[in-house]
Amino acid sequence: MSDHYTYRITWSAEDNEHVGLCAEFPSLSWLGPTPAEALSGIQHLVRECLADMHTTGEAVPEPIADRSYSGKFMVRVPPESHRALAIQAAEQGVSLNRLVSARLASTT
Repeated sequence: MSDHYTYRITWSAEDNEHVGLCAEFPSLSWLGPTPAEALSGIQHLVRECLADMHTTGEAVPEPIADRSYSGKFMVRVPPESHRALAIQAAEQGVSLNRLVSARLASTT
């Protein structure tokens, strides 16, 4: 199951090495001289953590990739932002939902 988790490799200028991260275990990281070594290191660390969690009976985080998503979530914004977005949506002839969805999609 550890291979279903969400891993990311980034560069750390502070450490002058690549950093392996796992979204489901935000407190874990692994430094490596190459991206491959950083990935291998964080995957190994997650496997060790999972083994410890199973041993102690702790709940194991469900991998993000294995979760179901409805496509709906609520976001609270200041009333001024809501008004400004509603005006922009009206001016573009689209729903507020479509406008915000398009904006969110353009940032990912």
